[in-house]
Amino acid sequence: MTPERPLLSVLMPVFNETGSIRQILAKVRAVPLDLEIVVVDDGSSDGTRQILEDEGRVAGTRVILHPHNLGKGAAIRTGLREVRGRYVVVQDADLEYEPDELPGLLAPLEADEADVVYGSRFLGNPQDMSLLHLLGNKFLTLATNVLYGARLTDMETCYKVFRTELVQPMTIVSDRFDFEPEITAKVLRMGLRVAERPIRYHGRKAHEGKKITWRDGFAALAALWRWRWATMSTIRGSGANPTAERTIPNR
Repeated sequence: MTPERPLLSVLMPVFNETGSIRQILAKVRAVPLDLEIVVVDDGSSDGTRQILEDEGRVAGTRVILHPHNLGKGAAIRTGLREVRGRYVVVQDADLEYEPDELPGLLAPLEADEADVVYGSRFLGNPQDMSLLHLLGNKFLTLATNVLYGARLTDMETCYKVFRTELVQPMTIVSDRFDFEPEITAKVLRMGLRVAERPIRYHGRKAHEGKKITWRDGFAALAALWRWRWATMSTIRGSGANPTAERTIPNR
């Protein structure tokens, strides 16, 4: 692949992750793939931005700054506008997911067996996931399967690898963690081919920086219901990105 069109774009939304940002970037860069890294800092105030000033100088890494915190979904929306790879995956800036899983997740796409690949924590062996999060994830996945006639095992997984040409035109409206049910609903409503592969997972606790809470579960359920009955023109979207004008490219 040429540098103008890398194989994989790794889109990394970041908010207050001084304890892990250098390590996760190093892990992503060690993946033996032709990739680009697009980091969207979502208004960090703990020193993460200062770290990204250095990390953004590394070849293959681009940093975009939101002027203030807008939410994970908003950061992903900004990043999707900028990615150039044939495929794109969201990578959380913590250390819950292992980037060395990415080549295996790409395989079904490269073999033209799928349009989207989900890395399933529950087909693997999730470590340190609290009972509340485990039950919440299982319930939301069940709700997805019932509403959309799907057979997923892990709807809420961060590791979703897309063909960029399919996901980039979508209009993503979710600003927070309800990005996951929104994108899943749209993928299923559009009839895209979805494959799942097992991945490793190491959960962290709230005191370690985990930001999603039980309240986000209700927002996810509402999103699943909303997008189940939305019109197909709304599902497909126009690719508009209302967040882009409020971002500041890193220099």
